[in-house]
Amino acid sequence: MGTATFNADDAIKVFDALAQPTRLETYRLLLRYMPYGLPAGDIARLLAVPHNTMSTHLSLLERAGLLTARREGRSIIYAANVAPAAPPLASLMGEMGFTATPRRGGLVSSFPQVRTAAANDRIYNVLLVCSANSARSVIAEAILNREGRGRFRAFSAGSRPKGKPHPAVISLLQSLGYETDGLSSKSWSGFATKDAPEMDFVITTCDTAAGEQCPAFPGHPLQAHWGLPDPALVKGSEAEQRAAFVATYRRLASRMSAFVNLPFAELDLATLKDRIAEIGRMEGATELTLSGIAA
Repeated sequence: MGTATFNADDAIKVFDALAQPTRLETYRLLLRYMPYGLPAGDIARLLAVPHNTMSTHLSLLERAGLLTARREGRSIIYAANVAPAAPPLASLMGEMGFTATPRRGGLVSSFPQVRTAAANDRIYNVLLVCSANSARSVIAEAILNREGRGRFRAFSAGSRPKGKPHPAVISLLQSLGYETDGLSSKSWSGFATKDAPEMDFVITTCDTAAGEQCPAFPGHPLQAHWGLPDPALVKGSEAEQRAAFVATYRRLASRMSAFVNLPFAELDLATLKDRIAEIGRMEGATELTLSGIAA
């Protein structure tokens, strides 16, 4: 289904495959990882979708020509195939901030591999902050430490820490296969001492923390605001409360997948700051984040 023979039937196949929200988010996620791919299990984890359900969605996307796949050991690696989607989804690709060049025959230039940390890669320290350090910042820390694949070292802290992570956070992360033993709720003042690790980035995940005077963190880190609503404030049934934490997890996972795939070495400081701010304005952002005032 190359661009030269693209027709109405092709368009219907593409749009039909992407009409379901989970499949659309799956494709958007894999666009961020070009020219790299992701194992099926990682896709399911980042989108908080059961593995058997995700398998069905991946198969439908592959049949529509939107994904390529191959087995690597015990895993199946999936990658976005841009050739069939390029004509109807050019605006979506522009939104993701990159240009992809298909090779002859319609596939990407080489089958994507999962990005791993090279021996000479710089490791970036990132501090995730929310006032209580019990939900959003803890989730963000867990995602980045796993998704960063050794290229990022994430920490979390709060201006008024609760003392321990929210039980719903620990339960959700454990259900998605994260290690939670090292997660804790602690004050951001511990990261402002002279012997504290120097941060490259400080990202606030709640509007309250963004409005407070931060300590003087060593290293003059780049600061950004990715405000999200607090899932711990949601009232209702147990299912409704869990849904709020799952939604927060998905939003943070989307932001982290975009963040770790930024071309850090190629961007000047001003452009990098703008790109990170754009990530904060993804779906679900608070009004303060969208206004840019906190930045």
